[in-house]
Amino acid sequence: TLPHSKLEVPHDSVYNHYVQAFNEQPQMRAAESEPNTPHEPYPRATYAAMVSRLDKFVGEIVEAISKKGMLENTLIIFSSDNGPHQEGGNNPAFFNSNGGLTGVKRDLNEGGIRVPLIAMWKGKIKAGSVSNNITAMWDLFPTFQQLSKQNISKDIDGISLLPTLLGRKQKPHKYLYWEFHENGGKQAVRMGKWKAIRLNASTNISGPIALYDLSVDTMEKNNIASQYPLIVQQMDSIMLQAHTPHKNWPFLPAELKSR
Repeated sequence: TLPHSKLEVPHDSVYNHYVQAFNEQPQMRAAESEPNTPHEPYPRATYAAMVSRLDKFVGEIVEAISKKGMLENTLIIFSSDNGPHQEGGNNPAFFNSNGGLTGVKRDLNEGGIRVPLIAMWKGKIKAGSVSNNITAMWDLFPTFQQLSKQNISKDIDGISLLPTLLGRKQKPHKYLYWEFHENGGKQAVRMGKWKAIRLNASTNISGPIALYDLSVDTMEKNNIASQYPLIVQQMDSIMLQAHTPHKNWPFLPAELKSR
């Protein structure tokens, strides 16, 4: 969970290093209504110290596994569940945390959902190798099933990543689908080079869809929906098909109305 929205870290030598390095002006408490919430006057230094602490912890895990002689039998995966956050006084622009992509946590633009995934497995994964396989977190479950020699569950969205990890031919996704229930409801689809986003889906399921060609526009600056109406129509169909209604998670207007 490091780093997360709650900016909190021991005020040790690492923290003090960043306080001095950033020459940051102390920030006043933003919410006096939460007197019991820890206040960090130097949010940039705190965030940087949290990242450094996380890096140290990961190193300790790798070192411990190595000392036990288990590296050749251990797959280590490092990733994030979303893009950078801007809560608690954190400033992702200062650190260029999304690498120039559009959006942050809670956005379905690339900056909100496109994250690094680093895998290490001594003797199995070629060091320094890079994959452009389009994947998602729900692919990890079937990957672990295959690694542990279990049958891969049926009727799930995930596809085992083991072929990619071992440098073999990977079965691709036909598409990836996301929905976010806050801020009016958001939907997104990734299909090959195409990326589609619909906002305010919880109030207007027929609302406009923005379309981007990520092969030439990873920053999603040029909405080309008007140029490719058939692709937009296909994305619209996928959004309707991929959404799974659930009584505890109403999302579309009809679901919210009937609750």
